[in-house]
Amino acid sequence: MEKRRVLSGVDSIATIDRLLAGKRVGLMTNPTGVDHNLRSTVDILKERCHLTALFAPEHGIRGDAQAGDQVDTCVDPETGVTVYSAFGKNSRFTREMLDAFDVLVFDIQDVGARFYTYLYSLSYAMEACNGSGKSMIVLDRVNPLGGLKCAGILLDKALSSFVGDYELPTQYGLTIGEYARYVRDYLKLELELTIVPLVGWERWMLLDDTDLPWVMPSPNCQNLDAALCYVGTCIFEGTNCSEGRGTTIPFQAVGAPFINGGELEKRMADIETPGIHFRRMSFCPTFSKHQGVICHGVQMHITNRDTCDAVSAGLLLCDTIRKMCGDQFDWLRWEGDPRYSLDKLLGTDAYRIGKLTAEALIRISYEQSERFQAETMKYRLYQS
Repeated sequence: MEKRRVLSGVDSIATIDRLLAGKRVGLMTNPTGVDHNLRSTVDILKERCHLTALFAPEHGIRGDAQAGDQVDTCVDPETGVTVYSAFGKNSRFTREMLDAFDVLVFDIQDVGARFYTYLYSLSYAMEACNGSGKSMIVLDRVNPLGGLKCAGILLDKALSSFVGDYELPTQYGLTIGEYARYVRDYLKLELELTIVPLVGWERWMLLDDTDLPWVMPSPNCQNLDAALCYVGTCIFEGTNCSEGRGTTIPFQAVGAPFINGGELEKRMADIETPGIHFRRMSFCPTFSKHQGVICHGVQMHITNRDTCDAVSAGLLLCDTIRKMCGDQFDWLRWEGDPRYSLDKLLGTDAYRIGKLTAEALIRISYEQSERFQAETMKYRLYQS
């Protein structure tokens, strides 16, 4: 099928020249901030306005930091503009950061998952700008997973963190601009917010239905297949199983030294996971969990994007491994946080503590995600 021509918000940058004229402009972006010709938004704004500050989310302005790595304040050697870290201890803007600009532009490609930290880099910046009288402009980008599907449990607010805040389902089905509109209301902000819309995008389109390039939004999300699986397999970050980091297919491979891959493949074949096939595989991570050790498990293959529910399939896979492996399987806590990481990623502790089975949680998630979708219709900028 011929790919549809779609323009991102940055491709319509001329429509906001009046909002930038005479202002000190800050820009929060990363390598995904490019126009249709793959030119960096940093370079575009440097030419068009008085760019005074850059703000780096997780992985950095140039995408050179691994997950969770500290991003330090520095001077961008290519532009001479100061780059402030908006991750880690500075995820909330400091007074120095706010004093560096009059208007803040945001241009980052998300992957459509609640636990992707770019969402909160945006919303925390919105809160900071709201409290200091600054305005914000979001250059909209497509949701790579499309805008029709919502899936997963709504986050329990008691589990709020930088990998999940607000009562969002795992797969939330909004563009980054639509998300900004939702968050402004959710947080009751009076922020002056401008969305520069997409041109040519319809909700049914995944990123590769368009002629937009795939630029890795983070080092371990290398293609759209990884993003499609990620909404389901990211929960393995909260376990002692490898989620495929340190391999060429992160988030598509799941395994551990103590798993019998053949048995796991057979058990998953007996579970209904429409549009998804689990194939036995072994791999050896070059970094992260089980570095240098052979892991056995499965690869998640998306066989039908229309029918697949990776969120449910990921939970069923986790449940199957837990039952197979007994005491060898374990839940993890991230350093400095007493809460279980699985709970924060899944959005609830009900499964881990045995209050709800995986199947019961999935049934509840259907109703919750449908309700979220209905409640957020008013924030949609594009139709089906």
